Amino acid sequence: MKVLVTGGCGYIGAHTIVDLINNGFDVVSVDSNIRSTTQLLDGIEKITGKKVRNYKVDLCNLEDTNAVFHENRDIVGVIHFAALKAVGESVNEPLMYFQNNLTSLINVLKCVKEYNIPNLVFSSSCSVYGNTKALPVVEETPLGEAQSPYARTKQIGEQIIEDYSRVNETNSILLRYFNPVGAHESALIGELPLGKPDNLVPVITQTAIGKIPKMTVFGTDYDTRDGSCVRDYIHVMDIAAAHTKALQYLLEHRNTSNCEVFNLGTGNGVTVLEAIKAFEKISGIKLNYTTGPRREGDVIAIYANNSKAKEKLNWEPKIGIEDSMRTAWQWEVSLRNKVLSN
Repeated sequence: MKVLVTGGCGYIGAHTIVDLINNGFDVVSVDSNIRSTTQLLDGIEKITGKKVRNYKVDLCNLEDTNAVFHENRDIVGVIHFAALKAVGESVNEPLMYFQNNLTSLINVLKCVKEYNIPNLVFSSSCSVYGNTKALPVVEETPLGEAQSPYARTKQIGEQIIEDYSRVNETNSILLRYFNPVGAHESALIGELPLGKPDNLVPVITQTAIGKIPKMTVFGTDYDTRDGSCVRDYIHVMDIAAAHTKALQYLLEHRNTSNCEVFNLGTGNGVTVLEAIKAFEKISGIKLNYTTGPRREGDVIAIYANNSKAKEKLNWEPKIGIEDSMRTAWQWEVSLRNKVLSN
């Protein structure tokens, strides 16, 4: 069975492709490479022995997107990751985020409809909940005010798919995931930010290895255990497994409606300072960091109730924060060694 993965050269997309192949699926990727390279595809081939074709297509171009679907009429489902995702950039460039993230989704849905693709899995985010007071969040937690244009594109994206699903036969799953971290155990693929990283863990590993001279913890006066933001850090291979299980759930017709929502998190909140301590413990490296003011667009605290995904998708996160940090560090070291060997 063939699956189309949009954003397949990205961090979560690449790890999900590995899990899909390991579970017997054939995969094709669509990625414009405006925020990624094909480097992770090489890692995928080394891990799985399978060469994955990537169509270098901007999904905002309907004609080019349609051509990909036309050539792959036999796909059983689409997993849609492709999106811009830097919170800070979205605050500064809201129109770019609305244009890219929503136009690409609409074009994918137009093709899903035209070619009668039965299944869609959408990469959503815990950012749709906003600054919620109800913790841990459940799927029924009311969506709060979006704290960034990026988060708003995820809220609107979910609503577009829900409205589409009411009048079309495609079965859809919206996966709201929390904070993906870590890398594949092989250290052949991992998070590969182009330019300055936005996410905490690559900032930590790049600081430890010397790419970043000093990192900043944004906000130490929040109403949390130690004053820093609380997040639910979940290993990227656990996230990847959930996408495969979500697709299998739809293929086996176990869904009770044609648009369902699942939280993907560990269920444990970890502060930024606790995450730093976990890294220092596994690496033996003292991080050079300072504290700074709060950053616009940041949610104070959020973590998941994941019981629905456990029950219905038979999914459970298996990798904790220390192993997540260990694999992220192994990946960072492998990147350095690759540069040195060249």
